Amino acid sequence: MGTIVNAISVIVGGMIGLLIRRGLPKKVEETAMKLLGLAVFLVGIEGVITSMVTVGADGRLSADGSLLLIASMVIGGVLGELCDIDAALVRGGKAIEAKFGREGFAKGFINASLIFCIGAMAIIGALNDGLTGDPSVLFIKSALDFICSIILGSTLGFGVVFAFIPVLAYQGAITLLAGVLAPIVSGPMLNAICMVGYTIVMCIGINFLEFTNIRTANLLPALLVPVVYTLAQPHVARFFDQVRQMF
Repeated sequence: MGTIVNAISVIVGGMIGLLIRRGLPKKVEETAMKLLGLAVFLVGIEGVITSMVTVGADGRLSADGSLLLIASMVIGGVLGELCDIDAALVRGGKAIEAKFGREGFAKGFINASLIFCIGAMAIIGALNDGLTGDPSVLFIKSALDFICSIILGSTLGFGVVFAFIPVLAYQGAITLLAGVLAPIVSGPMLNAICMVGYTIVMCIGINFLEFTNIRTANLLPALLVPVVYTLAQPHVARFFDQVRQMF
């Protein structure tokens, strides 16, 4: 239920954004895009810091996970470039652009999909909905995504509306598989996934600011590295303990 409401909020917000876009002068649209990029970049920084920094019993702040973040981005980025996920999505977007005559579909679809799907609320909300039937977290996310989709729709265009598809597929899958995923998605794993995810969000913000063009879709495999690392860590530690005992 929560995921369906979330998908509808993206559609409605995106459509409102398209209506607003029609009346925006080009100069205003460009300024709005850069301000949106700055906001997205700052949200990404906040998410990374929140995921990495912990408060100890003595009240001191400590950061953890920097090496995992670097390894995840490098390994995931290399895998993404080899598979060239971004090019495949752009080709699909271009085909839709040619069919419907909507320029910029690919950019709006890819960036909006990443922004809506990356983050703790998407995972925790979908798990809660599946395990307890409580969609409250997803309802809050829906309200936030509604506002965000209006802004994105007014700057990125038609592709934002279709971002409801990955939202529906991603969160829906987590909700349906909640019983299986809940024991696996531990606190450390969730923090690590969010740390990498918000780094990708920062890259989206940089792209909006037009400093450079980072192929953000090619960074998606980076989200799998913390999962593999967290699942493998106990087994690797046990292996080295056995090796030490042998010698």
